[in-house]
Amino acid sequence: MSDSDRGPAMTTTAVGLCLLPAELLQEIFLRLALPDLFRLRSVSRDLGSLVSDGDFRRLYNLRSGRACGWLFVYKKRPPRDSVLRGFNDRSGRWFHIPVAGILAPAVPPGEDLYFLAASGGLFLFASNGRRELLVVNLATRAVRRIPPSPLGPRGTSSWRRAGLKLVADPYVADRFRFLFADMVGNRPVLFEYRSDVDAWRAIQASEGATGGGGVGGRDVCLNLVNIGGQSVVLSCAGKGGGRGQRPAPVAHRPRFPEGFQWGPPVGMTTSDRFHVYGDGNVAVVRSAAADVAGSGGGGSSSATTRARVVTSVQLLGLSEVGSEWELTSTAPAAVLEEALRRRPYGVMMGCVVERDGVVGIVLMSNYRGSWGLAWLSYHRAQRKWACVPVPDCGTKGLNMAGIALSSTFSRSLWPSLCSSSSSSSPSEQAD
Repeated sequence: MSDSDRGPAMTTTAVGLCLLPAELLQEIFLRLALPDLFRLRSVSRDLGSLVSDGDFRRLYNLRSGRACGWLFVYKKRPPRDSVLRGFNDRSGRWFHIPVAGILAPAVPPGEDLYFLAASGGLFLFASNGRRELLVVNLATRAVRRIPPSPLGPRGTSSWRRAGLKLVADPYVADRFRFLFADMVGNRPVLFEYRSDVDAWRAIQASEGATGGGGVGGRDVCLNLVNIGGQSVVLSCAGKGGGRGQRPAPVAHRPRFPEGFQWGPPVGMTTSDRFHVYGDGNVAVVRSAAADVAGSGGGGSSSATTRARVVTSVQLLGLSEVGSEWELTSTAPAAVLEEALRRRPYGVMMGCVVERDGVVGIVLMSNYRGSWGLAWLSYHRAQRKWACVPVPDCGTKGLNMAGIALSSTFSRSLWPSLCSSSSSSSPSEQAD
């Protein structure tokens, strides 16, 4: 925000806030999203000093330690323009994430990018033409190319969101690990890239039923195979310890309980059920056919089209030893109604992320060129479902090229908040 944007009303508001007791100011600011704190810093130096204080930062992180606080959507606009938007559940608003300017010098004209994952202030993209991986670092405003894995260069269609994980180092801004799992010769293999050594390593997973052990002690679960009733999940350590201290990856082949077999991997108008995998969980989305009135071919307003409407969402998780998919909970009808409002869809996709005992489920649907987003969460300790209302972010007619959930993005913004520069901070500027 420039000085010219700060009119008399803004100045008066800032002065009024500064007159409030510090304890009350702190309580107010703890309820704001970090992008809102950026705006406060630009309004008043005194307010900026308060939100940049180390004690405030620790208390803010403690208060906002719940999982899945950001939803990211990558939108393409013809011919080559693209934008990354981030929705914060705390503020209930969309923000522009300034990655396009960072990517521009590293991506040749006409290259097709797909958004794969986010962790901390890092965003992972796959290029289709050059078949390479690019990591955008919002803190350093740099792009890092990941060298080809031992499997060689891969196009965007080869990457499965449920089978990969980007893990940012919480203490070093430009350090990260990228993990993905794949079947090599019918054997599950973990591939790990470390940015600090700029090298890959491949580790063959042991089978869970032959001494590999259970899921406990491993905080990353990657899905390799999800076809019909067959699942292969690889569990490994994602955080902490050196190479020799991390437990070896273990492959699990969980079986579905009665009534859950044969769920297709993607949602289409011809299917009454599809599965969304992620972090050792499966969201089973069931739907029913529906006739939707509206403008059809030839401009007839009385024409109807065939679509589907979601009727239930059930969450399943891995058993302790990883041999079964166990029913965790079914979303209440009232939560589904609030999230989806019986919105018809023609095609649906989604992602599932778990952190700190909270499972986030995002369903992205398309009907007649319009995209809809539904965000559900399940708190394991409280055994409680919730809906995060997501407003439209101007997606009609656009090509959606990736979604991701992240609970670590806000913490990555603190260095920018405490510095004088805001070039890497989210903003509400229009696309």
